[in-house]
Formats: sequence, structure tokens, C-alpha cells
Amino acid sequence: MGKEFGNLYKINGIVFFHLSPYEQKAFKGLISEGVPNLIRRFQGSVFKITPFFMFSYLLVNWANEKNCILSRKNPKDYENDT
Repeated sequence: MGKEFGNLYKINGIVFFHLSPYEQKAFKGLISEGVPNLIRRFQGSVFKITPFFMFSYLLVNWANEKNCILSRKNPKDYENDT
């Protein structure tokens, strides 16, 4: 009578591949390929990012110290208070 759902039309020249999630190996090559790739990527970017963070840390540290120094009260202003 009619075609079943899922077979309503025919497409020529297109191939669909499906792999069951139970057949996939999610952690295949994690140690043998993943860790060396992580190390390589880290070594490639650490020298680009580290100077920025070091400069930012030193700048914020200096600004906090300077703020503490400038925020102190002058003891000579309060010598004659009783």
C-alpha cells in the first residue's frame, strides 16, 4: 500500500554509517595519545601565556602594597590628641 516510516524515499549516492555506542571505545588512546598531546600543547603555549600572568600578578601586588602605604594615617597628626 504505502512505504514504511523511515523508507519514505530513496536517496542515491549518499551512504550513512552508524556505529553503536556500545561498540565505541570512548577512552581508547587516552594514555598513549592524549597525555603526550596534552604535554605538547602545554609546552607550546606556556611561554606565550606565562609572561602575561606574571606581569599581571606583579602589577596587582605592587598596586596593593602602594595602596596600603598610601592608606596609612600619619602618626604625627595625632601626637597631641588626648
